[in-house]
Amino acid sequence: MQVNNLMNSGMEKKLVDPSENIVCAIDIGTSKVAALVGKRNQYGKIEILGIGNCPSFGVQRGVVINIAKTVESIRKAVVDAERQSGIKFTKVHVGIAGQHIKSLQHRGILTRNNNDTWISYEDIQKLKNEMYKLALPPGDRILHVLPQEYIVDNEPGIYQEPIGMMGIRLEGNFHIITGAETAIQNIERCITIAGLEVASIELEPLASADAVLSKEELEGGVCLVDIGGGTTDIAIFENFVIRHTAVIPFGGNIITEDLRDFKILRDQAETLKVKYGSAVVFDELRNQHVSIQGIKDTGKKELNLLSVSKVISARVKEILAHVAYQIKLSNFERKLIGGIVLTGGGSQLKHLPQLTESETGQSARIGLPREHLSSTKLTEADSPIYATGIGLLIRAFKQFDEECSQDKNKVLLEKPIKEEIKVEEETTIAQVIENTKVNINEPVAKQEEVQLEEEEEDIYPEKKRKVSIVSSWKDKMTKWMTEDIEDFNDKK
Repeated sequence: MQVNNLMNSGMEKKLVDPSENIVCAIDIGTSKVAALVGKRNQYGKIEILGIGNCPSFGVQRGVVINIAKTVESIRKAVVDAERQSGIKFTKVHVGIAGQHIKSLQHRGILTRNNNDTWISYEDIQKLKNEMYKLALPPGDRILHVLPQEYIVDNEPGIYQEPIGMMGIRLEGNFHIITGAETAIQNIERCITIAGLEVASIELEPLASADAVLSKEELEGGVCLVDIGGGTTDIAIFENFVIRHTAVIPFGGNIITEDLRDFKILRDQAETLKVKYGSAVVFDELRNQHVSIQGIKDTGKKELNLLSVSKVISARVKEILAHVAYQIKLSNFERKLIGGIVLTGGGSQLKHLPQLTESETGQSARIGLPREHLSSTKLTEADSPIYATGIGLLIRAFKQFDEECSQDKNKVLLEKPIKEEIKVEEETTIAQVIENTKVNINEPVAKQEEVQLEEEEEDIYPEKKRKVSIVSSWKDKMTKWMTEDIEDFNDKK
């Protein structure tokens, strides 16, 4: 992630090295645009350095309909995040959602030419790249190719990349997510006009899943329901693999519009929903009222909270009916051990988990991103509102780790073989040199004799010991006789 120095309030901020674990993400939603700056610590947790939040006026149901207003919201959110974090960033990871998002299943087949080599990272990439060549409806673009299962020589059930395995026929079942080309280009254009670069575009439900779902839920089966302002995104996971995705064209804003039937302003309806709204209708609300100021001199209006709760509950039940239908459509209705995890701004509605359980028959909880966050002064980051933004940061770090692991896998798969061959070659050469060592000062016959003696000594070590004792006494006697002869000559 490229970051530069930022001058703020006359104080020089720390110059951050681009190699540091710092990434920036922008969540362009229907109700808000959120910019987040995060840093990964040594324990793998994310520390939120800055958050910028600005109301979104140019997005409707997850789709940009006014570029100028969207760019203005992006700039304000980015400025707030830069001021708070002290970091100026140029590349961002962006989320995308909307009713234009679709998904399909497809199987790819790759026949390898060489059976003597194992399946490599290049083979996996070649199989994935073939998925991008699928014939799509005009105006659609592939956003993600997500592997669900690999099959090597008709052996199914391989959920991890089969790098290092031997096989000729490599197959893969993929979950392919597509989006409208114009919607993607509009987001890219907004980021570019705002003076930034798009590092990646990620599907927002996948980002939210990374932020709020646990490993146990991903393994056992779970349905993520991300209730945003304009849409409700659904993602179903099982055995760490995404099984189904869907987008419901209803969100929290439609509940606000329903409350405007009480003849109140939109801001008043939003406040009424957030502060006093309830997804479950209780009889105790019959005697509770709230007073709302009318326009100019029209006076105040008294609204019964029971009536308000009935309007909210009716719309939420409609959204949950779509959720239940998508779960049934996925054929994982009886495999969701983790039940339903609710996140997004709309999930903060009171008593929503209870209504979800009664309407869908699945257990439900509110998903918070606190599991992936380190201690930070920005306590507001631990909220379903920022689940998508934090998930974008997590996916950015995952992308960086995958690129590094791919390089390491290449080295680990190639290096040991080369080193083994090298060692064998060195050993062979050394043995040849040792075995063919020749003393040029000795006759060939003498060399052969010495070699025979050495071989005999290796076979009969006790003989070697005896020969060495006799030789030592012989050397001593020869030395004594030589010394005596020399002394005798000196006396003469």
